[in-house]
Amino acid sequence: MRTPPPCQATIHAVNPTQSTSPAAAPSTAPAVAPPVTHYENFPVASLLCPPHLRPVIAAIYAFARTADDIADEGDALPAERLTDLAAFNADLSAIAEGHAPSPRWADVFVPLQAVLVSHHLPVPLLADLLSAFAQDVEKTRDADGYADRTELLDYCRRSANPVGRLLLHLYGVDGEKALSQSDDICTALQLANFWQDLSVDIPRGRHYLPREDCAAHGACQAELLELRSTPENARLILGVAAWARASMLRGAPLVHRLPGRAGWELRLVVQGGLRILDKVQALKGASLHTRPRLNPWDWCVMLGRALVM
Repeated sequence: MRTPPPCQATIHAVNPTQSTSPAAAPSTAPAVAPPVTHYENFPVASLLCPPHLRPVIAAIYAFARTADDIADEGDALPAERLTDLAAFNADLSAIAEGHAPSPRWADVFVPLQAVLVSHHLPVPLLADLLSAFAQDVEKTRDADGYADRTELLDYCRRSANPVGRLLLHLYGVDGEKALSQSDDICTALQLANFWQDLSVDIPRGRHYLPREDCAAHGACQAELLELRSTPENARLILGVAAWARASMLRGAPLVHRLPGRAGWELRLVVQGGLRILDKVQALKGASLHTRPRLNPWDWCVMLGRALVM
């Protein structure tokens, strides 16, 4: 799974060793989240991000990225991953109640605790991310995929959409239409990542292509598992890429609701997702064995398109 990212820098907010509860204890962990080191398709820590929000968004990103890595990276067994995610969730509950986190992920939770206090972040949205990551581990363990789009969209609701809702909370943008458009963008980013990563995910036992879509296009599960490009598989991938594109285009008008630099940041996020979908669709099913990536020219294209949105 790939977590759709947000933006990143110094918190002027609350001293993270101070808490709403006397149970909080001093920590030697830094008050600023660690830097972004993963490859991402979209701007993270961009200069377009409002400076006063960079440390806040960096703290959220570090939380989501670390949890995603627990679920996704390394050689740990599923039981170990689930145990670690439960411990990670316990630290989230601890800081939400004003207590100090455990030392294990202090560099994540100390900055996040300051942000929870200073910006009143909705903790359930953070918990939803952990729920989705745990589901990812369980689905992979059981070699289970998704029956239909409804089931996959429920996963995206918890794995991706909370990121957008947290950002809207920070930007002071609300209303059902804005929330719905944010969900459409985040879901589209998640789906774009799935279709970009088919050649990586399928060998690792991760199956995000809905079985209902596979059947509708006559795609053979055995051929998909072998990463074989066939006309049926090509139609399947083009179909799910078009689904992601439609979701992105529904949400795209949100760029005009976000103020100033934040709106420009979102324009590049939207264009990054659309550009990946361009590449997936251009491969005509070959993304089963070729992972498309953005190059410098693609960023020029994205910038040009962002300017005329």
